[in-house]
Amino acid sequence: EEEEEEEEEAGGGVQITPQLLKATSGEFSLESILLLRLRGRGISRLGCLSLCSSLEWLDLSRNAIAQLGPLAALTALTVLNLAQNRVADLRPLASCRNLQSLNVAGNRLRSLRQLRCLSGLRRLETLRLRDPLARLGNPLCARPAYRGAVATLLPTLRAIDGERVSGRGSELFQLCRDLDSSLGRGAAAAAGTEAPRVAQPWVEAAFWQPPPPRRGSVLDEAYRQFGEALRECHQLSRRADDTIAQAERALGSRPDPGSFVF
Repeated sequence: EEEEEEEEEAGGGVQITPQLLKATSGEFSLESILLLRLRGRGISRLGCLSLCSSLEWLDLSRNAIAQLGPLAALTALTVLNLAQNRVADLRPLASCRNLQSLNVAGNRLRSLRQLRCLSGLRRLETLRLRDPLARLGNPLCARPAYRGAVATLLPTLRAIDGERVSGRGSELFQLCRDLDSSLGRGAAAAAGTEAPRVAQPWVEAAFWQPPPPRRGSVLDEAYRQFGEALRECHQLSRRADDTIAQAERALGSRPDPGSFVF
């Protein structure tokens, strides 16, 4: 039934054509396109997208795409954004062996079985199934502890839904989460038993004010010497101006050689 609904929905909307790809990318040859941004174009059919054999970065978010068949030919693809579409079948992506980052938040993925086709993608490190900021998700995200199950299914992942699950920083991230949970449980247990105390500043009010400037004997001597040097410079400048003026007057009083007649 879902496949029939997807076929009916794909009947309308925009289809990707060579003209659309060339106008968007500025490339004359489809094989030369490396990056495509087709966000929010009302696209429902991927058409000739499979001809972009060199494509590495593709944004198809905020469209009406249900069928991903043409993506199977994009073996060079490394980043794919399919957020906010109608995707329920990821099997064509199993051929995208270089895929590293995949965003499918806001689609129709209902179970972990629909993610098993990604287990052969050894370079896949980032997967997003849910985006709380954009209020996007998938039905399978309602399952308790679904991230742990996804991490077990796809062990190469380092981040799920923007949260580190392995690699550098994952231990600190988990520690912060555990600490937040402990503080939350402690606050809940103490609720109603003791009135919260008013927060007090850690330091005195004048702690952050800069100290008044202090001038020692060394600094005073430096100021004095600088003032003397500045006065000497002014005197030298006046002397130079007088000398130049005298020279100009002396040169102006000499007769013009061109005035003599031979």
